[in-house]
Order: sequence, then structure tokens, then C-alpha cells
Amino acid sequence: MTSETEEKAHARGRVRLEPGLKRVRALVGGRTVADTRHPVLVWEKPYYPTYYVPRDDVQAELVPTGETSRSPSRGDGIVHDVVLAGRTLGGAALTFPDSPLPELRSLVRLEWAAMDEWLEEDEPIYVHPRDPYKRVDILNSSRHVQVSVDGVVVADSHQPRILFETSLPPRYYLPITDVRIDLLRPSALVTHCPYKGAATYWDVVLESGAVHENIVWTYRSPLAESQKVAGLVAFYDEKVDVTIDGVPQGRPRTPFS
Repeated sequence: MTSETEEKAHARGRVRLEPGLKRVRALVGGRTVADTRHPVLVWEKPYYPTYYVPRDDVQAELVPTGETSRSPSRGDGIVHDVVLAGRTLGGAALTFPDSPLPELRSLVRLEWAAMDEWLEEDEPIYVHPRDPYKRVDILNSSRHVQVSVDGVVVADSHQPRILFETSLPPRYYLPITDVRIDLLRPSALVTHCPYKGAATYWDVVLESGAVHENIVWTYRSPLAESQKVAGLVAFYDEKVDVTIDGVPQGRPRTPFS
């Protein structure tokens, strides 16, 4: 009989694959590393997929480094340098020629961050491929939203736009006029989301001197499908206290907690 510990270890090792339907390109220095009409979406982690591409669609040279990377689900990955037009990207590719998953044996996993640009069709994508099973809905609302930090109300709004994103708690995007801007200090942090674009951040600096770094953000020029949150302000509910229509909300547990 399989023990509970063994079952959990097996669950962690599972990986899901399915064919992608988009043309996918990876670029470095304006040159094409890979260009495929047959990408494969691989969920190495449960939260989002990455792209694997057929080796025949890789236009750069792959040079084995002699190193391997072990995966409980995919087997031993052979680490390669990616060489293109005299430029070498160290350890930027993995292949799994002897994988227990036959679908992976002829594919290449390119390190996402090592590429300068990824394109789906002719549009850039950020951080990771869009998950075909993730949905983002942005709805106007008249709920009364209050946000407090260390007992200080830093936002109070009756006109939020609520962003519902699969597998994440609702995010309340508020007009900047409903936020205590005097308590916000611009941060240097910029993050990217494949569904919303580039976010810039603020710290909350209370009159007590307490500083809460990077807990407030905005998308000034979001991607087309998320235009309804342009210029609005959101808080990490995981790190602040939120009251909705007078009812205190618990802090959700997410990868951002």
C-alpha cells in the first residue's frame, strides 16, 4: 500500500502537457532562437505553464555543458548553452531525450528569462505563457471597500472595479482619488503580468514611521484585455486589512502572501 508521504511526493512530481495552438517565437538581440507553430504547454508547476518547442524549430546551436538537471516527473534534463551569432547564453536550454514522458523527448525547454523577447503570434508576452484555463474578468461595482494598514485607513471607495482572476482572490482596483496618496511613496519595483502588463508600485509610509514596502500597485498602460484597470490602485489583500460593505475580510493565502 502506498503511504500518504509517497502519494504527496508523487503528486508533486506530476506534470501536465498539451499542444499549443499559437505561433511562438523566442528572440535574443533581435535574432530568432526558436520559431514554432507547434509549441507544447508544460505545467511544471501548478500555477502556470511554460513553453517547450520542437528541437527542429530551434535556430540556435545547442551545446551540451555536461551538466544535468533532475526532475522527478521529466527525468534527467541535459543542460545546454544556447549559441547564436557568436553570443553564448549559458545553461539556457534543457532537453529530456530519455524522459519517462515520450512527448518531451524531442522538445527543448528554453530558459524564459534568458530570452530578450517572447512572442505569441506577433504580440509580446511576459513572465510566462498565458494559461488557456485562466480567466480574468473586471467588473464595475458599488461595494464599499476600505483598506487599512496598521489600523490606519489608507483607502475608502464606493466605486471599485473588481478583478476576478482564476485561482487568485478578487483584487479591488480603486480610483486614486479614493486613496491616501499622501501616505504612498513611489517604489522602484516594476513587475510584469502576462494578462495585465507592467505594474509600478508604491510603499505605504505611515505617520508613525512604519514602512510597508511594495504593497500598492497600478497598471498605467495595461494590456488591451485589462484596460478597465488603467490608472486604478490595488493593494495586496494578503498584507493589508480589507473591509467590504462593513464586513472585515480574512487575509487570503496565496503565492504572494
